[in-house]
Amino acid sequence: MKHIRIVSPSGVIEPEYILLAVQRLEGWGFIVSVGSHALAVNGRFAGTVDERLDDLNEAFADASVDIILCSRGGYGMQHLVDKIVLPSRPKSEWPLVVGFSDITVLHALMSLHGVPSLHASMCKALATLPEDSEALKLLKNALKSGKIEVFSGIEGHKVIGGNLSLLHALQGTPYSLNAIIDGCEKPPMLLLEDIGERHYHIDRMLQNLRMSGVLSRVAGVIVGQFTDCEDDALMGCTVYETIAKVLAEYNYPIVWNAPYGHIDENIPIFLS
Repeated sequence: MKHIRIVSPSGVIEPEYILLAVQRLEGWGFIVSVGSHALAVNGRFAGTVDERLDDLNEAFADASVDIILCSRGGYGMQHLVDKIVLPSRPKSEWPLVVGFSDITVLHALMSLHGVPSLHASMCKALATLPEDSEALKLLKNALKSGKIEVFSGIEGHKVIGGNLSLLHALQGTPYSLNAIIDGCEKPPMLLLEDIGERHYHIDRMLQNLRMSGVLSRVAGVIVGQFTDCEDDALMGCTVYETIAKVLAEYNYPIVWNAPYGHIDENIPIFLS
């Protein structure tokens, strides 16, 4: 049986969500353990930097851990990413990182090393969604088999990315999209999603990706859900029209309204 370790590297999580997530995962046949500080509270964070880092490093170091499930997003991964001690064992034996939103930062670290990770729902979804949820059924299958029977990009091209705000925040760091693309044999697909951002903020972040050359170096873009990102009449168009305008100069496939992001049915997709 596969061993899942639940850690909380970002925001504080309701204890009930972890308890119910553990019950569901065990019901699916997994061995589940919980990081020592996964339920810690330090302001908006699930523990101090050292506590959150210790849990992550312990999960990576433990060769019995097959999957690291991040309990939730929020904010805090940027405190940790440059301090994580990655395993010395072969990359094929590294645990599969699972999560999204703020966990985009951890996905970037994995992508930088060419190691697959899973952009997917976390403990709240595991605790609250019904068993017939399509997102949960696909997550269960992905965790068990390492496969997803849905769109996963263009054949032969990896998928990178995640939350636009976090990808923007990583620009100029060793974990930037350009640094990740440098290590790809072929141009990857770029996944983008976000939540609660102002319309003009989205445009500004996309302009950054355009001017930094990221958008010219990918094989296509998967436009996920921009949840609670309200249209600004002063921008003269909708949020999605703004995205379309920025991408219009590139002659590559664009997947619109993809089921990835801050929605109940957040379909899992492998990044690498």
